Amino acid sequence: MRNFHPFSTFLLFVFLFHPLLLVLVDSYDGPLYDYTAHTECKLRPEKPLYNGGILKNQALSVQAIGDTSNAIYSPAFLLHNLTAKTYYSFSSWVKLGGAVSSVVRASLRIENETYNCIGTVLAKHGCWSFLKGGFFMNLPSNFSILFFQIFDEGDANISIDNASLQPFTEEEWRVNQQLTINTVRKRAVTVHVSDKQGGRLEGALINVKQISKDFPFGSAIAKTIIGNLPYQDWFVKRFNAAVFENELKWYATEPKQGVLNYTTADRMLEFVRANQITARGHNIFWEDPKYTPPWVQNLTGEELKSAVDSRIKGLLSRYKDEFVHWDVSNEMLHFDFYEKSLGANATLHFYKTAHEIDPLATLFMNEFNVVETCSDVKSTVDNYINRLKELKRNGVSMDGIGLEGHFTIPNPPLMRAILDKLATLNLPIWLTEVDISHTLGQETQASYLEVVLREGFSHPAVGGIMLWSALGPNGCYQMCLTDANFRNLPTGDVVDKLLKEWKTEDIEARTDNHGSFSFYGFLGEYEVSVKYENRSATSTFPVSVGDETKHFSIQL
Repeated sequence: MRNFHPFSTFLLFVFLFHPLLLVLVDSYDGPLYDYTAHTECKLRPEKPLYNGGILKNQALSVQAIGDTSNAIYSPAFLLHNLTAKTYYSFSSWVKLGGAVSSVVRASLRIENETYNCIGTVLAKHGCWSFLKGGFFMNLPSNFSILFFQIFDEGDANISIDNASLQPFTEEEWRVNQQLTINTVRKRAVTVHVSDKQGGRLEGALINVKQISKDFPFGSAIAKTIIGNLPYQDWFVKRFNAAVFENELKWYATEPKQGVLNYTTADRMLEFVRANQITARGHNIFWEDPKYTPPWVQNLTGEELKSAVDSRIKGLLSRYKDEFVHWDVSNEMLHFDFYEKSLGANATLHFYKTAHEIDPLATLFMNEFNVVETCSDVKSTVDNYINRLKELKRNGVSMDGIGLEGHFTIPNPPLMRAILDKLATLNLPIWLTEVDISHTLGQETQASYLEVVLREGFSHPAVGGIMLWSALGPNGCYQMCLTDANFRNLPTGDVVDKLLKEWKTEDIEARTDNHGSFSFYGFLGEYEVSVKYENRSATSTFPVSVGDETKHFSIQL
């Protein structure tokens, strides 16, 4: 029997035994996605996922990769008859010989194209590391090569063991997403109706309405929202979370040394408070010198240290308890302005100081090219994990995983696999700046946006999603949801469709002979109204995370 990850086992239990999912049971007999991932190097590899999938009993070969004159010999699997419109989940265990450690990349070569990266792992000498990734086949391939190389084309020996390649049709992939949504984003609820003496009221008319959602789904906003009632109305109807695009960044709040201006941020925060919107703090520092205030770049030594201390203490003291998160040192895997100038402990100092001032805020690492691709060696999933672990070892508390999500062409199996590995850390994971490149047409943007949002919402470890679609005077960074008059673009239509899909529809029903009515609803706040003869009552109740049925009683 196949070994399941605990969450996969839970999915199977709910899938088979929850009466409200019996329709899905009758129509689906495909594979269940296995969320298993490992981040520790092990003396022996674990068993292959899916019992190896289509790689079961297939031997590894050695193939020459590259031009004949400059070929590199790599371990590889020869694959036949990969099917179109199919998601392939890939995993393997990797060990190095001849080097202490190196990033190993898995790639796929088909007839007319090469997928340069379908997964990476930071492999080591003397122990086995887990690589997890995948790819989507848009067209069929009669013959392809799945091969492994050192990222920098080094000459260390690569050993591969217990590899797996599991195909999922588009329908199977979508059903697996829906199963996760049904088990993680929803909960069974039973409403009991009785009279004041506790007698059951059969046939009472009951109306249930979801009035708010638990899952934070929002967007960036810009100063253009201040006083702009159409923009505010459009935003509030859709989103329960927000992040300021640029208005909290150091270059915006202190363009000249000692000249602080929080007026714009304060007014945006008033809009957030007035509409009970959850807000992320973005950002305290940005490691990219291009976005560091020019006057800061000219400081050195004690002057720079004094300036950064003033920045972090002033910002967080002013907004203590206002923001649920802070992106502390933005994009530190790609840039290191402050660590170069102040030493290797600068980032650690930023996190510790932020936690001391605002101890209830979750402090995030925020980075790009973690889930978008695995071709960026600076931000591979293992590099991200190692930096998080380093911060934790040095005393940073309440860490959060921020994945920007600036996509061109998303790779859903790779995205899911990376989330699986990050989930092993048991930290909050948010998609913090989701957009699709403006180099694509509007319809393609919308199609790819839906792919990314479905992956994010259906992954059990993702705690929130933020779009990077603030509307400014000259449009948006990469992706707008509306035109200047707040008429939806195709991307906006996708967002509205998913917001409707991920909310419980209004319910009207009558209680059974036990005076009860049961439904399966998305997590959030509900209003229930009950009428029986000449009596009526209205109340609200929360539906929060939980495996057991939520019971709520109302009396007439």
